[in-house]
Amino acid sequence: MTQSVVVTGASAGLGRATARMFARRGAHVALVARGERGLEAAAAEVEELGGQALVLPTDVADHRQVEAAAEAAEEAFGPIDIWVNIAFASVFAPFMEIEPEEYQRVTEVTYLGCVYGTRAALTRMLPRDSGTIVQVGSALGCRSIPLQSAYCGAKHAVNGFTSTVRTELMHRHSHVRITVVQLPAVNTPQFSWVLSRLPNRPQPVPPIYQPEVAARAIAYAADHPRRKQYYVGGSTLATILGNRVAPAMLDRYLARTGVSSQQTSQRAPADAPHNLWQPLDGRDGSDYGAHGEFDDRAASRSGQAALARHPALTSAALGGAAALVRKLIARAVGA
Repeated sequence: MTQSVVVTGASAGLGRATARMFARRGAHVALVARGERGLEAAAAEVEELGGQALVLPTDVADHRQVEAAAEAAEEAFGPIDIWVNIAFASVFAPFMEIEPEEYQRVTEVTYLGCVYGTRAALTRMLPRDSGTIVQVGSALGCRSIPLQSAYCGAKHAVNGFTSTVRTELMHRHSHVRITVVQLPAVNTPQFSWVLSRLPNRPQPVPPIYQPEVAARAIAYAADHPRRKQYYVGGSTLATILGNRVAPAMLDRYLARTGVSSQQTSQRAPADAPHNLWQPLDGRDGSDYGAHGEFDDRAASRSGQAALARHPALTSAALGGAAALVRKLIARAVGA
């Protein structure tokens, strides 16, 4: 049976890689994002890989636009089977250097965009009592780091919101499922277009994974939704476990290393363009694709992501991992 899938943030980065993943199984993929050039390129890839594509230029921070996109997707492809919330925005800067309007924008895109997408999906899935929603989260939604207060706050909010929705679905004995995939640092173009006030160019905190690693996990989660979250990458698991077993030590570790680890050695260009208010591909004519600038440092596989497909094995590994994480953090803080 052909699946009908909506992917937000589909013009580039992880959304682009996720659209490709569903296209390979012949799905009908509704592509939701602001960047029209990137959307058109993503649609061409979906068609080449065996799927059918629908381009839906949308700012997910506007609930009316999200609702219109959902309606257009069902008119074109029939009932939505899977809705994937990926779209986000961020600002790299100390908290006091982020303007209130910028904070609002990040929150509206990253958190409320997820809320609006979930609502549009549930409006259609609940009457049919079927469908799956995948929230794309982050290790930073469980453990915050310096310089990304707006993004971390929004991703924490996504987790809290999703837990509420899940329990409400359980209360009504619904067959609609909602799950979260928590991601590590991913090599996407966001580090080329994010609004940054750092002295050097921003980078993902190593270890870095290719977007296809995360896209495979998202597709798997859509097929096998469960209450427990999916963790992708050993660094995600270590971060979350570290925050559980030794939060104070992790505070000290991040205070010492969290600023430098998010910057390269290259100076940031003055007044670099960014995509917070408008998509870059509409201004410079570029198609940014799925990958960022860190291909030479990004892993194309994750043993932990494969382990996450087997809940019993994951649970068995957690106990030993927690003790190991505590020792590693203590060693790093004392170094």
